[in-house]
Amino acid sequence: MDVQTLVTRDVDYLLALGVLVVGLVAGYLVGRLNARLLRAAGVPTAVEGTSVERTARRFGTSIVALLARFSSLVIYAVAVVLALAITDLVDLRALWYRLVGYLPAVVFAVAVLVFGVLVGDKVEVVVSERLRGVKVPEIGVIPLVVKYGIVFVAVLVALGQLGVATLPLVIVFAAVMLALIVFVAVAAQDLLASAAAGVYVLLNQPYGIGDHVRIGETSGIVQELDVFVTYIEDDGTEHAVPNAHVFEYGVVKER
Repeated sequence: MDVQTLVTRDVDYLLALGVLVVGLVAGYLVGRLNARLLRAAGVPTAVEGTSVERTARRFGTSIVALLARFSSLVIYAVAVVLALAITDLVDLRALWYRLVGYLPAVVFAVAVLVFGVLVGDKVEVVVSERLRGVKVPEIGVIPLVVKYGIVFVAVLVALGQLGVATLPLVIVFAAVMLALIVFVAVAAQDLLASAAAGVYVLLNQPYGIGDHVRIGETSGIVQELDVFVTYIEDDGTEHAVPNAHVFEYGVVKER
């Protein structure tokens, strides 16, 4: 190996080292800049209360910090690839063709997946808050169904971008949704009956809070009324009686 070759190789190594240093600095600065932009865009407020943000907090970080670090890692990876290409350790042209053909789809798929998870979490929080006043156990499944429905759609879109066949997943999703609709239809019969009875009770007021009543086999003092349920306390035990029982068994107002 002649002197010129050695000098050229040394120059390549120094250039590769310079690229790595510049990449590290640029990655750090880009990460800091993205964190500020995300905070200015209101991302911390948008993801507040979501399960993803709570999980990130348990590990001492946040969604904003993770996204900022991801952008830094992309810069670091590019710098490493360029440094390896300068030292002829990788074929940059072949790698470039692969990245150009596949990287945009991967980035879009990851973005869709992250966005879907965040939106699903946020929608779950909003729906849960809206349904908080409805004290019916079956209602609690609705926020989860909405959340995972959004996440599942995001997964389908992400996999479609990566060229994965999504038809089997769509069939599974359709089957699950059909089963869920049947479940909701069956459960809704009792809910609708309780709601109708609750409207009747609230409008006609055959009994009220503080009255001693007997509905079916349950008796006690009425503690609370809503559209679906009447809460009756007897000897320190509270009973949640569906308002549909008012139509089914009648109500006896005891003295």
